[in-house]
Amino acid sequence: MATVDVTLRGAGVFGLSVAWACLKAGATVRVIDPNGVGSGASGGIVGALAPHVPEQWNPKKAFQLKSLLMADSWWGEVETTGGLSSGYGRTGRLQPIANDAALLLAKTRIVSAVTHWQDRAIWEVIPAPSDFVSQSPTGLYIHDTLTARLHPAQGCAALAAAVVARGGEILTEAPDEGAVVWATGWQGLEHLSNQHTRMVGAGIKGQAVLLEYDARTKPQLFVDGLHIIPHADGTTAIGSTTEREFDDTNSTDAQCDALIAKARAAVPALQHACEICRWAGVRPRARTRAPMLGAHPFRKGDFIANGGFKIGFGMAPLAAENLADFILTGKNIIPEDFDPQASL
Repeated sequence: MATVDVTLRGAGVFGLSVAWACLKAGATVRVIDPNGVGSGASGGIVGALAPHVPEQWNPKKAFQLKSLLMADSWWGEVETTGGLSSGYGRTGRLQPIANDAALLLAKTRIVSAVTHWQDRAIWEVIPAPSDFVSQSPTGLYIHDTLTARLHPAQGCAALAAAVVARGGEILTEAPDEGAVVWATGWQGLEHLSNQHTRMVGAGIKGQAVLLEYDARTKPQLFVDGLHIIPHADGTTAIGSTTEREFDDTNSTDAQCDALIAKARAAVPALQHACEICRWAGVRPRARTRAPMLGAHPFRKGDFIANGGFKIGFGMAPLAAENLADFILTGKNIIPEDFDPQASL
C-alpha cells in the first residue's frame, strides 16, 4: 500500500467499522492493533443489539434507531464482501411483565413506539409465543421487533475479512499515516483521563457464558438485567456482569456460576443446557455514557471512536459512516452529545 489515507488504532468494532466505512468511501486504510482483531471487549459472546425504550426521545435514541434500522443491509454487505458470517439477525426481544404497573407502562410505550419508530418496528404486549421464554408473573411479555443479535467475535472477524478483501491492511504494528483514529477501548479512555484533570471514561468488566442450546430462530430474552441471546450458530449466550473494580481483565469466577443459575431459574428450556465456555473482558464507558466520536481533544488533527460500552455494536454502522464522512470530507453530522469534548 503506497499511501495510507486513514490509520485506525484499534481492531475492535469501532476501529474496524470506521475502516470499512472509509474503504467504501474510496480511502486507503490501515488498521493497527498489537493484540489482533477483537482482542478486547469487542471479541465477546453476548451481542444484544437492543434499543433504548421509545420515550423521552433525544438525539442519542434517534441515532441508535437509525443505526439499528440500517444494520441488516450494512452487515449483509460486510458478510458478502469478506465471506464470513457476523451472526447478525433481527430476531426481536421478549421481556417479562412483572405486575400491573409494569403492564401499564409497557402499554404506554406502545404509543411512543408508534410515534418514534413509526412503521419500521413494533413494540407490543403479547402472551408467550413459544416455549423459549422466561417465567412471567402476568403471563405477558413486551415484544419488540427492532432488537437484533450478533455474535461479537464473529462480527469482528467478518469486518476484518471485509476490510482485507476491500484492500485494507490489518497489522500488529506500523507507523501512523494520514488521518489517525484512536479506537483503543478502555485503555484509551484511561489514557485520556490521565491527560485531563478528571475522569473521561473508565473500563467496566463483564463476564458471560456460552451454552449449548439451539434457539436460533427465537427472540432474545431480557430478564431482570440478564441478556439471553440465541445465536445463529446454535449456541445461546447469557450475560453479563458489571464490575467496576477488578484485578484481572480476562479472568472468570463464581459470578459466571450465578449467571448460569439465574438463567436456568428464569428460563426452563435452559435447565439442562451444557456450558461451552466462559468469557470476560473490559468494556469502555465514557463519563457521559454516550459514544465518543469526533475530533481528538489532545491530538490536533486526530480523531476518536470510543466509549461504545454496551451499545457499541448497535451504534457501529451509523457511527462509522458519520465519522468516516467527517474524516474524509469535513462534514460533521455526528450528534453534539457524542463530541469527545462533552466527556471532558
